[in-house]
Amino acid sequence: MTITNQDVLDAITPNDEQKKLLYVIAGYIVGILILWNVPYLKMIIYPFKLVTVSFHEFGHAFAGVITGAKIHSITIEPDEGGLTQMTGGNPCCTIPAGYLGSSLIGALMIFCGFNTIASKVCTVVVGVALLATMWWARNWLARVIAVLFIGLLAFLWWLQGGVGLRYFVAFMGTMSVLYSLYETVDHLIVHKRNESDAVVYAKYTGCPSRVCGFTWFIVSLVFMAAAIIAGIAAFKHTNDTASAPATGN
Repeated sequence: MTITNQDVLDAITPNDEQKKLLYVIAGYIVGILILWNVPYLKMIIYPFKLVTVSFHEFGHAFAGVITGAKIHSITIEPDEGGLTQMTGGNPCCTIPAGYLGSSLIGALMIFCGFNTIASKVCTVVVGVALLATMWWARNWLARVIAVLFIGLLAFLWWLQGGVGLRYFVAFMGTMSVLYSLYETVDHLIVHKRNESDAVVYAKYTGCPSRVCGFTWFIVSLVFMAAAIIAGIAAFKHTNDTASAPATGN
């Protein structure tokens, strides 16, 4: 069977329910960018920022494990910083894996946000990642954040059959994908206690840190766009995303 351009266009054209989610994601982006650094208001998303930091540190640890590193500890700091300590591994993989790993997790969550069942599957994967982070954690904050977030996911899974779960999954995915932008600004301008991954990678490779941060941000946007297009195409005709059929009197 020949696939025409019209077939491709039809596949990636969102239905009414998917358009609603896209509007919600756009609202998330605007809201997160406003709340991320506004005094007082930023406390609204503070707990979710710490979860995003956990995803970031898990990315470092996971890349370390698959490249032969020994993970010593993961710490999450109240000032929204994080640190993964390891020996061994391949720095070319482990250093950028924080940004890119959190972006991949975020893209997966956005993709799954287009379908309730997929969102439930995604929460299992995310829960396992947070359990691994908790295993490596060496401070109370990292453990508490992991336990509370897993509990919240379980509650949303149970609440009304998980109807609202996919919107929350999409929210956390959006935060995670945009994380490289936040970290680049925070570390290169605000200068937190721990050096940013972009700065560390710059020292290791000689590539300017701002170039590294900007490149990872662009990759994050590509992940996000790919997740949205794939979500639209994959879940267009499922029960919770397909448009309701018209009915007569």
